[in-house]
Amino acid sequence: MPNPALPARFEGSDALTIDLHMHSTASDGALSPTDLVALCVERGLTHIALSDHDTVAGVEEAVSAGADAGLAVLPATELSTQWRGINLHVVGLLPEGASGALADGLVAQAEARERRAVTIAERMEKIGLDDALARAREQAGSDRPLGRPDFAKALVAAGLVPDMSTAFSKHLGNGKAGDIKALWPHLAEGVRWILESGGVAVLAHPLRHKLTRRKRGLLLDDFREAGGRAAELISGFQNADVTRDLARQLHERDLMASLGSDFHFPGGHLAPGSMSPTPRTSVAPVWTHPRLAAWIDRAAAAA
Repeated sequence: MPNPALPARFEGSDALTIDLHMHSTASDGALSPTDLVALCVERGLTHIALSDHDTVAGVEEAVSAGADAGLAVLPATELSTQWRGINLHVVGLLPEGASGALADGLVAQAEARERRAVTIAERMEKIGLDDALARAREQAGSDRPLGRPDFAKALVAAGLVPDMSTAFSKHLGNGKAGDIKALWPHLAEGVRWILESGGVAVLAHPLRHKLTRRKRGLLLDDFREAGGRAAELISGFQNADVTRDLARQLHERDLMASLGSDFHFPGGHLAPGSMSPTPRTSVAPVWTHPRLAAWIDRAAAAA
């Protein structure tokens, strides 16, 4: 059965089969790229992006598994950047893959993550997590670069916090001891890497940073000036009124809208394709961007 055509507009409460923000074991997800693809097929998705943190290591496997299963997989990555003292993520949708400055940047990001993990471990040991680096590595279950979720899981396993949410709110979230930003490139540099690789830069989950509306507007202005072209209008589940307000801010700046579950592991409140409905808005979907047209065409032809 051919994949359904993706809509050119958001008409409100569309039953969409696209999810452009997910993670695998190539970063801090629980499923291998192949298993993630299988779950997406099971859930009826037709188009996805694998956007692991600061890497494209799982993309080749996911694209291959997707081709076998009739699922269109868009290469992507979620870059860690900084803006005005805030840790920001930018999803790079990469129809041509990672090359040039982005490929070099991802190598630098992996090295930065290793240095960052050492610093986070030192700080977590000060709050009682003995041998923090080894404990986080045990939670990761592989030799991939460690992230804050690995330390959060270690804190939970050690009984120092009741759950991961508390681990972030007390020790690892923005402004806390484990929030290390200095190693990340500035927002504009991360966007440049994506553009030079032929990709589309998407501001990830802009509503999660608890910014005032004015400051969120300043962020969107700076992002657009740097060459960013879209933001995640929908990221998992969120308030409908705030979503509509974000749509207005995107419309005012001629930015496009993306959507994704930010899926990491089965059994949580999010699953591939699970997210709030899209509002009726004139903001264009990011998949209508000219740089993604060839990927959409290939997906349709393969189906």
